[in-house]
Amino acid sequence: MQVQAAARGHYPDPAYTVLRQQLADWHGVTPSRVLLAASGSEWILRFAAWCARRGLGPLWWPQPGYGDYAHAAHVWGLARAAAPGQARAGWLCDPGSPQGQPEDGAAATALLSAGAQVTLDLAYAPLRLEGGAVLDDAQRARCWQLHSPNKALGLTGVRGAYVIAPEDAEPSLLAELQALAPSWPIGADGVALLAGWVEPATQRWLQASRATLAQWKAALVQTLEARGWAVAPSVTPFVCARPPRPLDAAALRGHSIKLRDATSFGLPGWWRLSAQPPQALQALAQALDVHAVVTAPRIAWWRASR
Repeated sequence: MQVQAAARGHYPDPAYTVLRQQLADWHGVTPSRVLLAASGSEWILRFAAWCARRGLGPLWWPQPGYGDYAHAAHVWGLARAAAPGQARAGWLCDPGSPQGQPEDGAAATALLSAGAQVTLDLAYAPLRLEGGAVLDDAQRARCWQLHSPNKALGLTGVRGAYVIAPEDAEPSLLAELQALAPSWPIGADGVALLAGWVEPATQRWLQASRATLAQWKAALVQTLEARGWAVAPSVTPFVCARPPRPLDAAALRGHSIKLRDATSFGLPGWWRLSAQPPQALQALAQALDVHAVVTAPRIAWWRASR
């Protein structure tokens, strides 16, 4: 794998010239529209800093949603808008986290119609198992499109992300956001990850993986519902589910399993789980039956956590 073979003995090209050209070619844009980020979270914080510097507030972000949106706004003293049409900037996520559901189309339209600067978080788009994107091509072209493919590749320990700037973004805006980035935001592993992401073989593997993940997800949902869990709809291989009785997190750890508590996303009492191979699912089912709490071997049930 390219990541394992990455040249870690020296710094990457500080301008990432070849990598940015590869990403630009794959997306059909000019390299000037490709901005690199240390991770999706780093870009979220950078975007909030840029909004604060330009006086772009209040902001909008999905709720429930990834906690870094609210965190970044709070760090820079930016309030959440009462409605998307009242925001001057913000974040959208399609499909969203933690529920794996499509973005609110009405909110997206209102936010863009207000002329807001918008980051469209596409971290989970490659993991979409059904349906299509909520924003059309014209709407997406008006957004800062954030890609962090380590989720889809199951390599969340390797950090690296990139953004496709809006097609009408002025050079001064690109320069400002680039200036807010640290030197060498992506190391050799991240460069290898992003370069490998756009290779045809990687995309073929991903396409085949989605079919497998769809089967595993269906089995997971069936297993949970048969034991009284409420499972929220999702278009991704991860779901939010609420058990019939509160879970004891310490007991779960005692059985060598860690589930993602969705409280930080604004969903107390819910847990996020991802599709896993049959052996892992069987262990989960057996533990539920024996202990009435979720137990399993040492498995990361949330593969796509950031």
